[in-house]
Amino acid sequence: MSVAGFKKQFHKATQRVSEKVGGAEGTKHDDDFTEMEKKVDTTSRAVMDIMTKTTEYLQPNPASRAKMTMINSMSKMRGQEKGLGYIQTETVLGESMQKFGRELGEESNFGLALIDAGESMRELGEVKDALDMEVKQNFLDPLQTLHDKDLKEIAHHLKKLEGRRLDFDYKKKRQGKVTDDEIKQALEKFDDTKEIAELSMFNLLESDQIEQVSQLAALVQAQVEYHRQCAEILTQLQSKMEDRIRDSSNKPKKEFIPKPRQSLDLSSENHNGAIQGSRSPARSPGEPRVNSGEIRQNISTLSLCLCVHMNGLSLAPSWTVFLAPVCFLISLLSLSLFVFQVFVVSISVFVSFCLPFCLCVCLFDMFINQSTTQTKILHLSLL
Repeated sequence: MSVAGFKKQFHKATQRVSEKVGGAEGTKHDDDFTEMEKKVDTTSRAVMDIMTKTTEYLQPNPASRAKMTMINSMSKMRGQEKGLGYIQTETVLGESMQKFGRELGEESNFGLALIDAGESMRELGEVKDALDMEVKQNFLDPLQTLHDKDLKEIAHHLKKLEGRRLDFDYKKKRQGKVTDDEIKQALEKFDDTKEIAELSMFNLLESDQIEQVSQLAALVQAQVEYHRQCAEILTQLQSKMEDRIRDSSNKPKKEFIPKPRQSLDLSSENHNGAIQGSRSPARSPGEPRVNSGEIRQNISTLSLCLCVHMNGLSLAPSWTVFLAPVCFLISLLSLSLFVFQVFVVSISVFVSFCLPFCLCVCLFDMFINQSTTQTKILHLSLL
């Protein structure tokens, strides 16, 4: 920026501060211009908010919208033409219905009904995708163009007009220090910019009678077509559901036939706690047959032998009675010897630590006494 341009910007800032803080009055626009400026500002805010709300209406899941935007941005960076589209909720519901309908199988009337409903939901998702494309082309894109082109141009003219107004007011306030030619030139620039901005706002506000209303009509027409197709698809699905209900009602009902209960064989020879219906594994022809009576007799014999053995232990000779005190005395003697050994070891440890200490003390005492004696002898010799 040149020195003259920097000086001009400084004068504008000074004038703005004097108006905001000092209460100085600047050049005011006429009422028609102010009214058009308010309408243009309202139109700009309406366009931005309606575009946002329309996108939320068509794509209600914010997480899916954010994911789709990120993937499309990455696709553009990689040079790919098209990224992932918005996944409609009708499509997700239809896929779930078709999945479990196929798992239930054709024998299940409910499974077949789920398949029909899932197909209809998939068609509804396709119709919703068509609505998204129609609204984007005929409603959102024109509004985006209006915002990026016409409204942006008007905002540029208004900003430029505000700058020239500040320049004119600053020079007019310093009349006497600034030449009249500079003031007239600033006024001419201000008037020219005002006419351009006023014409742009007028054209925008006049065109909204046709263009913006036509775009809104395109949105309504797309919604009418969407709901008409949805009603047609759901009407066909309703007819299919009624036919399946009718077929299920006319189909003969199956009766539940309970299976016969299994019997329990309680015979003394073959009873093993099992039900009659269950069979043991097949036995080879050469395998010997096991007799349960012999098994019970062998178990009884083994129990009798065990009892006799236990009784024999209880009838042991009486000399074992005298063995118990002897064992007790031997154990007591061993414990006494162990305690005595522990005592001897403790005394040994104590002596091993105390003797060196006592020796050191005695040596130190002898050294002190010898030094004292030598000192006394030296003192006596000096005397």
